[in-house]
Amino acid sequence: MLWFSDGIKPVVAFAMGYAHNCIYLKFYVQEPQIQAKYRQTNGPVYKDSCVELFIAFNNEATYYNLEFNCLGTGLVGFGENRHKRRLLPGSTVERIKTWASLTVDGQATWELTLAIPAAIFSAHHLSTFEGLRARANFYKGGEELPIPHYLAWNAIQAQQPDFHRPEFFGELQFA
Repeated sequence: MLWFSDGIKPVVAFAMGYAHNCIYLKFYVQEPQIQAKYRQTNGPVYKDSCVELFIAFNNEATYYNLEFNCLGTGLVGFGENRHKRRLLPGSTVERIKTWASLTVDGQATWELTLAIPAAIFSAHHLSTFEGLRARANFYKGGEELPIPHYLAWNAIQAQQPDFHRPEFFGELQFA
């Protein structure tokens, strides 16, 4: 399900890869308006122009939410649903390397590259991603933009925007 209004839909693509103990994720975004108010780690970056990865390992009910605004400011949580989550310590979140670029020329074009070390997934003590299976979804949001929008890689069947729906995560294979 895509939730956006007034026919305004951002254009979003991403590429993902991994090395032995690091996930590399790059988002490419074009949208008519941007916002980047939140600059503190674990602040409400989902209200800004943001991209997100939600990922669950070992077919478990618990999952991580990794959310970043267009400046690369991050919020990372872990838990079993929207209400039972804990934020990872800021010092842990800041181990994620981010590279952001932004151009505004009538329309905002931005890219965000993330290098996510295995240590971020602290409840799982991963030493490698090789051969690992996971369930995940990738999102683009903008809750407090003048025209809010919510997009998902794997369709979510819900009337209202809700990214915390692991039953709609897609399958990933680190091969």
